[in-house]
Amino acid sequence: MEAFGKNKFKDNIGVIFAFLVIGIVLMIIIPLPTWLLDILIAINITVSLVIILTTMFTTNVLQLSVFPTLLLITTLYRLALNITSTRLVLSQGDAGTIISAFGGFVVGGNYTVGIIIFIIIMVVQFIVITNGAGRVSEVSARFTLDAMPGKQMSIDADLNAGLIDEAGAKRRREDLQLEADFYGAMDGASKFIKGDAIAGIIITLVNILGGIIIGVLQRNLPLAQAAQDYVRLTVGDGLVSQIPALLISTASGILVTRSGSADNLGETLGKQLTAFPIVLAMAGIITSIIGLLPGFNPIPFFIAGGALGTASYFLFKEEKQKEEMEFLQAEDDQMEIESKEPENVMNLISVEPMEVEIGYGLIPLADESIGGDLLQRIASVRRQCAIEMGIIVQPIRIRDNLQLKTNEYVIKIRGTVVNSAELMSSMLLCMDPTGESTDIPGIRTIEPTFGLPAVWINKDQKEEAEIRGFTVVDPTTVMVTHLTETIKAHAFELLGRQEVKMIVDNTKEKYSAVVEELIPDLLTIGELQKVLQNLLKEKVPIKDMVTILESLADNSRNTKDLELLTEYVRFALSRTICNGLIDEDRAITVVTLQPGIEDLVANNTQKSIQGSFPAIDPDTTTRIFNGIRDVVERINFYNNQPIILVSPKIRPAFRRLIEMVFPHIMVISLNEIPNDVEIRTEGVVTI
Repeated sequence: MEAFGKNKFKDNIGVIFAFLVIGIVLMIIIPLPTWLLDILIAINITVSLVIILTTMFTTNVLQLSVFPTLLLITTLYRLALNITSTRLVLSQGDAGTIISAFGGFVVGGNYTVGIIIFIIIMVVQFIVITNGAGRVSEVSARFTLDAMPGKQMSIDADLNAGLIDEAGAKRRREDLQLEADFYGAMDGASKFIKGDAIAGIIITLVNILGGIIIGVLQRNLPLAQAAQDYVRLTVGDGLVSQIPALLISTASGILVTRSGSADNLGETLGKQLTAFPIVLAMAGIITSIIGLLPGFNPIPFFIAGGALGTASYFLFKEEKQKEEMEFLQAEDDQMEIESKEPENVMNLISVEPMEVEIGYGLIPLADESIGGDLLQRIASVRRQCAIEMGIIVQPIRIRDNLQLKTNEYVIKIRGTVVNSAELMSSMLLCMDPTGESTDIPGIRTIEPTFGLPAVWINKDQKEEAEIRGFTVVDPTTVMVTHLTETIKAHAFELLGRQEVKMIVDNTKEKYSAVVEELIPDLLTIGELQKVLQNLLKEKVPIKDMVTILESLADNSRNTKDLELLTEYVRFALSRTICNGLIDEDRAITVVTLQPGIEDLVANNTQKSIQGSFPAIDPDTTTRIFNGIRDVVERINFYNNQPIILVSPKIRPAFRRLIEMVFPHIMVISLNEIPNDVEIRTEGVVTI
């Protein structure tokens, strides 16, 4: 029943509105009592408020396309009220409580002030608002008509492209026509407001003069009393009529000056006036400075400046939070897109040169917001490797992996795990420099890089451990050290053709002659890569690229054997190779091979595309290994670096023989020891 009643009202609203318009016309003819006039005046004020508030919340002029007609009807309604109130003022000297109250409140006993205020309101409405709104309507109508052909073509283009259907095109054409009609109608409707203002002035003058004449001649009132009564009623009548007129004029100006926007007027003003917090901050500072000028009252300026400064502070804070939210949202959107788009499957089959995956419990080590410095430390690892080894390590990716243990991390090279360990992120690792087991309370473990016995201790035990001479390091240092040694051990795997090309290009900037002589005429980038990888396998730095390239340029004309070329380079890098092996007495401590072993290796060496391999039977190989182990364990080498000295012709083959069992033992030849270095032989490997 309720829905039915609503529908009946909507169906009959046209008839009701027609009767209301006829009623407005009848008001001009039929005298009305004062109580009914009060009701009609209240309705006039209410309608004007509804209209101006509606224009503030519209986002498109077509949402209130009936406004020109509404403007005409409200103007007619005000004129009818003016005529009715004039009849009551002149005939009865009374026009109801609302008009009397308005007149008494504004005039306040001073008729001159009341008349001036009324005239100012009329001037503002007539000259400022109405003229401006009319001009905007006129220009908008002209521009809309001029743009109609282009907009029609745009609609047709969208229809032909399938962006909209026939119904959508028809609706857009209708909206375009309605918009042009609206601005044209507004241009004409603004003339009604001008006429209303002029009529208001004339009616006011008639009421004042006619009222005084009627009061003096017909009602026998003193001139002063007649002027007091009729000026008060006339000014009240004018204000009751012109204030709603001013509201509707303002509404028309708001409506025609609105540009297309998805937000209403208040939201648009709020967004655009607060879009630049720095403006509010500067305005607040300037306003406060003005308050300090001589003769000014500083309090109002300080209040205004403080309000602007406070607003700018909160806006800066909100803007920062918004940027953080947008960044996080962008990451989420990117992840969602990558998970949905089929072409992104290419990212899934690519592998990083090197990456570190960490468990959930180690995330604080990489979180900079809480003091984690893992990312900065890893960046320093890349610099350290470039300085010490001369290699370019591509950026190392850090990932969290929930499939790992809470405190576990793994180091991957090209997607394959090469090392892993567990850390206690909230504790410290304590070790004895001598390699012995420590007797300090804690969680027993093995240091992951060098395999030394260690203990995880609480942070409050650090001072005690250091006093006792133990080495104490934080978990990040443990991981970074492990990562650094892993890079050094697998440097030859990380050195790809792209990295070699980058190294060569960097060398070419200063030493173009040697690079142009060697590459690509004598060696390719791939062949140079193999030589550099051979050096890195035995921990020989490749930082001195000029010497390496010059040696290759000198010898690659005579041979293309990469293993032999590597030996020539090692000879050229003899000082680099022996730099960390020479003690304070300029001597190098080595062990040598029994002549029979050298002859055995030399006579059984076979060449292949992979290099030289000694084809020795397993029993003899085992005895050689045992001999090496016995001798190396008895000798105290400088820097704890075991060295075996062999003849140049068997060095590559012998190194390949023992590298799987003794990867930490260096094998050097006589050619690789500088002439000014003493060779101190401390033992001989026998079988």
